[in-house]
Amino acid sequence: MQLTHLDEEGHARMVDVGGKPDTERVAVAKGEITMRSETLALIQEEGIPKGDVLAVAQVAGIMAAKRTHELIPMCHPLLLTHVAVEFAPHEAESLIEITATVKTTGKTGVEMEALTAVAVATLTIYDMCKAVDRAMHITNVRLVRKSGGKSGEIILE
Repeated sequence: MQLTHLDEEGHARMVDVGGKPDTERVAVAKGEITMRSETLALIQEEGIPKGDVLAVAQVAGIMAAKRTHELIPMCHPLLLTHVAVEFAPHEAESLIEITATVKTTGKTGVEMEALTAVAVATLTIYDMCKAVDRAMHITNVRLVRKSGGKSGEIILE
């Protein structure tokens, strides 16, 4: 299997997608941030001094998806048609699961945009809560589903 971001001499390159047809593309990524139960309660009660943690993290994730091409060197700038960032607190495990869904109609997929949205939303939660819980940890950032393009639908969860 040849890596598409390397040319024949092994140099990095942006893949030429000009000849590919436009298709609807969807990607879903997930991640988790684990914390002390007291921190999770503060987030849910909007008791963190910096403000509404999940609202800020949601906006940060959406903004990150839209700017992925500025962060990941070989990503194409894409016109995204939809970005959703959702949070599911799990009190028993003292964590928040973050899910990002990104859509476009275009020549290349939106997996990196979904992954970036999850990563930045999770980092935003960490940033807003670090004053009360430095032991938080981010895990399981991963692609769980994608559809569109030549490879069709792939379900990884």
